Amino acid sequence: MGLLDKCYEYKDSAQVKSMGLYPYFRPITTGQHTWVTLANGKRVLMMGAAGRDYHNFNVFFRNNPAYRVVAFTASQIPNIAGRRYPPSLAGRLYPEGIPIYPEDMLPALVKRHRIDVVVLAYSDLHHTEVMHKACLVNSLGPNFVLMGTAGTMLKSPKPVIAVTAVRTGCGKSQTTRKIAEIIKSLGKNVGIVRHPMPYGNLEKHAVQRFESLEDLDRNKCTIEEREEYEHLIENSDVVYAGVDYARILKKIEKECDVIIWDGGNNDTPFFVPDLHIVIADPHRAEHEKSYYPGETNLRMADVVIINKEKTAKKENIHKVKDNIARYNPKAVIIDAQSEIAVSEPSLIQGKRVLVIE
Repeated sequence: MGLLDKCYEYKDSAQVKSMGLYPYFRPITTGQHTWVTLANGKRVLMMGAAGRDYHNFNVFFRNNPAYRVVAFTASQIPNIAGRRYPPSLAGRLYPEGIPIYPEDMLPALVKRHRIDVVVLAYSDLHHTEVMHKACLVNSLGPNFVLMGTAGTMLKSPKPVIAVTAVRTGCGKSQTTRKIAEIIKSLGKNVGIVRHPMPYGNLEKHAVQRFESLEDLDRNKCTIEEREEYEHLIENSDVVYAGVDYARILKKIEKECDVIIWDGGNNDTPFFVPDLHIVIADPHRAEHEKSYYPGETNLRMADVVIINKEKTAKKENIHKVKDNIARYNPKAVIIDAQSEIAVSEPSLIQGKRVLVIE
């Protein structure tokens, strides 16, 4: 139980005001005692995977007295359940933080905490899987919510280029590197903001800045984090990541001329893009219209890059183009190869090779 599950006794309203919580609490007088408790709000459960869920909480729910986030559930990422979203990040309405449970506990949590709203806040799910989750939640009673981009994207006065995709593994990383090279060739200072991967200490890693490989060691980055950060650092780019993206945005605005949002999975951007580039994969034709929230990215795109065309079937390339024409006819289409190159080809000549990038 946390603060919001309890009633507290105070001698006078001045003591309540001194806590900084006065606008959100109502007094209850019983005999000689005055108690305060949180005004009624919708009880919310956030379904997440240690990234988008934290961001949605930070920008919409954290200081919003109309809602009370009771718990997060965790999926996709190991070793997240069992922790707490810390008080320093959760804000003054959550002085004990917010517990994180495995997603398979969702039905029990809904019943135990009388949940009103369940928010799905993670990415790369087939549309059918999204609806299975919606039907489960609705059968238990609560409303099922997918939050829109207007309430979750932060606006920056600096130019923002977003690189996202219709699925994970389409080729965002190489695209981000190329865009950064182009911007730097124009004499501009570029900063790259990565989609969150908060596997370590959430409090310590609220705002992270990586300029050298030593920075990765100091932050005890996981192999997956290194995979996403190292190639950019070796390209002389500065990478920002963490948990609190409003604070990250303020930091990068002081240091950079242009911001590149380097998305994770097929999630939508955390920042309002001035140019939104979306990558599609013809090896998985039709996925651009059947995965959440990849289809959202497709519909939002200013530019769609169809990657890996050299090794894809022509009929699949045409399917992707037909879907772009159907769902976002104003988007500019760029045909791309995504060719693989090695520094010493003689070492693998005549051999069957597995490429891990």
